[in-house]
Amino acid sequence: MMSFFDFDPKPRRSSVGVDVGGIMVGGGAPVVVQSMTNTDTADIDATVAQVAALHKAGSEIVRITVDRDESARAVPYVRDRLLRLGMDVPLVGDFHYIGHKLLADHPACAQALAKYRINPGNVGFKDKKDKQFGDIIEKAIEHNKPVRIGVNWGSLDQELLTGLMDDNQAKGFPLTAQQVMREAIVQSALHSGALAEDIGLGRDRIILSAKVSNVQDLIAVYAILASRCDYALHLGLTEAGMGSKGIVASAASLSILLQQGIGDTIRISLTPDPGGARTTEVQVAQELLQVMGFRQFIPVVAACPGCGRTTSTVFQELAQKIQSDIRKNMPVWRQKYPGVEQLKVAVMGCIVNGPGESKHADIGISLPGTGETPSAPVFIDGLKAMTLRGPNIAGDFEALVADYIEKRFGLTAGQAAAE
Repeated sequence: MMSFFDFDPKPRRSSVGVDVGGIMVGGGAPVVVQSMTNTDTADIDATVAQVAALHKAGSEIVRITVDRDESARAVPYVRDRLLRLGMDVPLVGDFHYIGHKLLADHPACAQALAKYRINPGNVGFKDKKDKQFGDIIEKAIEHNKPVRIGVNWGSLDQELLTGLMDDNQAKGFPLTAQQVMREAIVQSALHSGALAEDIGLGRDRIILSAKVSNVQDLIAVYAILASRCDYALHLGLTEAGMGSKGIVASAASLSILLQQGIGDTIRISLTPDPGGARTTEVQVAQELLQVMGFRQFIPVVAACPGCGRTTSTVFQELAQKIQSDIRKNMPVWRQKYPGVEQLKVAVMGCIVNGPGESKHADIGISLPGTGETPSAPVFIDGLKAMTLRGPNIAGDFEALVADYIEKRFGLTAGQAAAE
């Protein structure tokens, strides 16, 4: 039985590292956050704008659809425009059905991409399948690009699945249909990885994924896959859905796998609300890794949920304002205030837990609850620093937070010159 002292929350990842346009996936590197555009890649302006927004939000790798000649021709222009904006973000080409042809016909596209994504379930059919898969692998070798072999149960190789079902039937059905399906997904990924290696692509250029939309199936499939190989693994619950359902389902499945040391890069596949921000999936991915203690992306704002003691909404509004300002300012703060992502802020609503929680934060405030004296003690680095009073408590505290960040994380004149 595991004791408290045996528990190690540090993840154990693939020992094989894959360089994706300067971002290391696996090989002991931190878990990488990535996302995907939903623009028509042939629309260069829209695609550049969305890639830029995703990258500013924290996506370290961005995948784009390459489905026809027009989109393939646009890829080098998208990359060059991003570089002119100062965004050297690796772009992954998502290929289905005719990827072999597009890569052959558009060498500039093949070179501009940092990685190719292949789905072995629809790269080709019957006699063409292995040939067209091999053509893409050979292009990856020619252009020195890594490949993600992404199996998806929505487009699983039906020939493989049927063969496994027939074998299972001949054995008297020792496995359920669900177990056979899971095995088919794993075998498809492993077979494709081995085939890519046989063609000449190094193991350090291969990433596998095995995506399904059911939480328990996803956990089982990746646990099996991780037990049978040491390829770098891309995690994601496909077709996770919208809103809280998609967030909860993704977090429930990926957190279990990450805690087991499975997964080197993640994507949260949320369906955005109509007109909603695509960047939400990046925020969720970052927050998942952060709350689990695997990475730190932005300062943490602790805030109480409120109760009958906190009938005023002042603490809620202040917490929301500070959280919003942090996300808005982080692209600049990362450069201006090295280490600011380690900051912890507390915004509490009454005297019950307010002072204690504020002491645990770098800077915290305990606002007065219903019936309490209209004063708000502020704690800095664990010590009571002052008490705020009057009509502008929230604004005064915001100024204190800004001042704290500048004093603690701001570059000195000498450091700035060195930078």
